[in-house]
Amino acid sequence: MDVPLHYSKTIVRVRYAETDQMGVVYHTNFLIWFEVGRTEYIREKGLSYRTMEEKGVYLPVLESHCRIVASARFEDAVEIRTWIDEMKTRKMTFAYEARRGEEILARGTTVHVCLNERRRPIRIPEWVRDGLLPGRVRDGAGNGTSPPA
Repeated sequence: MDVPLHYSKTIVRVRYAETDQMGVVYHTNFLIWFEVGRTEYIREKGLSYRTMEEKGVYLPVLESHCRIVASARFEDAVEIRTWIDEMKTRKMTFAYEARRGEEILARGTTVHVCLNERRRPIRIPEWVRDGLLPGRVRDGAGNGTSPPA
């Protein structure tokens, strides 16, 4: 998995409750951190889950994958890198890397389908597609791509 030029970067600090009896991060926490990274990626693009859902657009997870290659421990600062790996007509794939400094701890993906308010598959609306694709970053004043009124 190649990391693109544009990705979102989110730092999470490992909490004691996120570790197991062996003193390492319990595996499911990587998926939780990927969600944190995805939410921040969307926010950096000037959108939010709340805004999309208020407009009748939902992006549930269809599939998730995580490969852990090194352990993280209590109080480690873990950087979550998030980007869109693929966008199709009705589905999109987010990709993630969890790092401690330059060391890769985990890599993963989540696949999402676009649904309407009746929970039926729909084409990804243009305002969502344009808002989330690379190259769209909110400016310092908080301006970004917005959904139609």
